[in-house]
This record gives sequence, structure tokens and C-alpha cells, in this order.
Amino acid sequence: MINRREFLASSAASLAYLDDTPKRVALIGAGWYGKCDLFRLIQVSPVEVVSVCDVDRNMLADAADRIAERQKSKKRPRTYGDYRKLLAERDIDIAIVGTPDHWHALPTIEAIKAGAHVWVQKPISVDVVEGQAMLAAARKYKKVVQVGMQRRSTPHLIEARNLIRDGKLGKVGVVETCCFYPRNNPPNPPDTAPPDYLDYEMWTGPAPMRPFNRMTHPGSWRAFNEYGNGTIGDMGVHMIDMARWMMDLGWPKSISASGGVLVHKNAKQNIADTQISTLDFGDVKMTWQHRHYGASPDEKYPWAAIFYGEKGTLKASVWGYDFIPREKGAAPVHKDVEYELEQYPEDKTEPRLEKHCAPAIRRQMQDFLNCIASGGRPVADIEEGHISAASCILSNLSMELGRSLTWDAAAGLVKGDPAANKLLARPYRKPWAHPDPKTV
Repeated sequence: MINRREFLASSAASLAYLDDTPKRVALIGAGWYGKCDLFRLIQVSPVEVVSVCDVDRNMLADAADRIAERQKSKKRPRTYGDYRKLLAERDIDIAIVGTPDHWHALPTIEAIKAGAHVWVQKPISVDVVEGQAMLAAARKYKKVVQVGMQRRSTPHLIEARNLIRDGKLGKVGVVETCCFYPRNNPPNPPDTAPPDYLDYEMWTGPAPMRPFNRMTHPGSWRAFNEYGNGTIGDMGVHMIDMARWMMDLGWPKSISASGGVLVHKNAKQNIADTQISTLDFGDVKMTWQHRHYGASPDEKYPWAAIFYGEKGTLKASVWGYDFIPREKGAAPVHKDVEYELEQYPEDKTEPRLEKHCAPAIRRQMQDFLNCIASGGRPVADIEEGHISAASCILSNLSMELGRSLTWDAAAGLVKGDPAANKLLARPYRKPWAHPDPKTV
């Protein structure tokens, strides 16, 4: 198991290949996590943020002001309401895509084609074919695409992963992933006209047009299937990806799921409040379970992955990990997340920053920059992001269809199920055209 000093040393060594030429950066989607990711990049590299785009004029102006305060040059970036106009300048090295999920695919692909390397938030896509097209574009144009699945760069989780690699758990047969955060009394506000500072037509983009509701913007769009993939696509993708990474797992062989809206039937939100999924990786079975109500079976690990091995059990989350060995007299191992508030004092006052995530995002940004310089694949490469996102999407399709799906990873299709394969690409609202992996 590596200790913190060894981890930091390895992180520093990984920067040896970095090109010290400041990169020109654009932010597409200037909301909460878009700014969070961008400010971590500013903390680790002398980048110049030259452009920022958002369909909310108030959010756009605020982001431009904050960027000017945070970046070294103190210059205010150019502002855009349409990412296509931003990309038409063709003067950026890096694009950060921090939009709602239904707007991940098109800006990512167009940024790649405009010559930029891309950091895109998780999950990379709202359907499987979008993910296939994003991966195809990254490989065709030879661009580095890093996904914001920062569990892969979290120091205490790297330590936990090494427990598995060192054989401390023995053979692991089952991994349980879960999220049991309650959403008591979910809101049900009335639909209204969109505010005048929001281009709601552009905000909706390729998604189905719904009446505007204050739940959708800003932030609570995750409560609607039109814009994402529910709780498994939001919270589950993190834990499923973390477990795949820790166990060195690729594509699941089959996926089965059940659930739906079982309790919160009168709420405005339409995502499943209950879901149980099983991902079959052969010798390893992985489950996902979420509930928006009731208590967690383990109050310390309500959002977590639990690895069951013949020699012990490992519980891992964003807050820490616990290894409970079966051998009599063997000492358990506990580790809490570590912060870097003294090294980066601006973290203390940044609005809405998840302070426990900041160190991991910084390390993942360093890895991103390193791979841009060296031509390597990043720790959360677009292919890994595609596998994890698709696993969640296929779980939802299994739940919708009421049957297990057998996945053919080489063909990128569900075996022997034409009805399921028709659902791998969502219909796009005109005039937007769904990306095709064969023609990107």
C-alpha cells in the first residue's frame, strides 16, 4: 500500500513530461461543477481561460468575473451563448464541458474536431451511441479526453485499491454499490415561463421540450429522465466506475435491473426512486441499489462500494475506507479523506465546492495535462467513461424493458434483442442531429 508521501511523489514525478507552455482554455457550461473543475485546473497550471459559454446570461457573466479574479492574467474571458460560435474561433487547446448531461456529446465531439483536448463531466452521455461517437471522435482526431470521474485520483481510494491488488481481500466475488440518500418530500412546483436571462430553447437542445420548471435550472435537471439517466447515471456511475477501476473490470457480460417510481408518485421528478441492478462480469458480480427514502443499512457508507472477499471486506466511499479482515487477530485498516485547505486556501471560501473532492480533481487535472504532453491515455480515459456510463444506461433499459440484456462489447450491441438496440440512441429534437460513431 502506498502512503501519502509516496503518492504525492508519484504525482510530482508524473508532471515531468508537462509542457510549460500555458494552454488556452474554454469552459462550456459555466454552472456549479463546470467552474469547480476549471478552478482546480487553474490551481495546478498557468492556463489562460480565453472563452466561456453558457445559455444563462447571469451565470455566464458571474463565471467570467470569477475567472478574471482567479486566473493569473486577471483577464476577463470572451463570453458566448452558443458553444458553436466559441469553437468557431479555433483558438483553444482545452475545452471543459460542464453542461447538463444531455449536452455532453455534441460539444465534446465538436471541440475535438476543432482541435481541442477535452475534459467532460460524467456521465459522458445520455445514450450508448452518443458514447460510442465520443470515443470514436477522440481516437480519430487523436485527442486526450478525460472524464470527471475523480474517484480514480482520490488518494485514500488509491490506497484501498492497493489492498485489493496486494491480495488482502483474497478472491472478491461480489461488489455492492449503492446510494441511500433520502429525498423526503420532493418538490412539486408549477411550470412557468422561462426567465428572460435563460435561452431555454438552447438549454433544451436535443432533449425533448418540456415546459420550463424552476426545478430544471439551475441544478435539479437530474430529477428528469429527459436530461440524464436518473440516480444510477448521476451517483451510480461514480461508484460503478470506482469499483471497475479497483477490480480491473471491463464491460459487463449482462445487465439486469428492476425498479421505478414506487414511493414518490406525486412528485414533479420522473426518475426512478428505487432501482436494483446486477452487472455480471463473469467471476465477479456487481450490484447497484438506490432508494430515495428510508434509512441506509450502514449510516457511515450510504453512498459507497463494498467489496466482499474470502479474506475480508472493504468498504469504500468519497469520505474514506474501512478494511475488515476475517483473520483472527488481524488489525482492521481505516482511512479518512484528506483535505488540502492550507495548501489551497481559496478552497475554504469557494461557493459550493465539495472540499473533499478538490484534491482528487487537481490530481486528475495534472494527469490530463501530463497525457496531453506525452500522448498517453488518462486515468479516466473516454473509453472508461463510456463503459461506466453505458453500464448505467443499459441498467435503465433493462428496467424499462423488464428483461436482462446480454451485451456484445465488440459489436456495441445487445445480443439478440432488436427492440433493446433501437433504444441505444435516443431520438434528438430537431434541428439537432444525433452523432454517428461511423461518421464523426
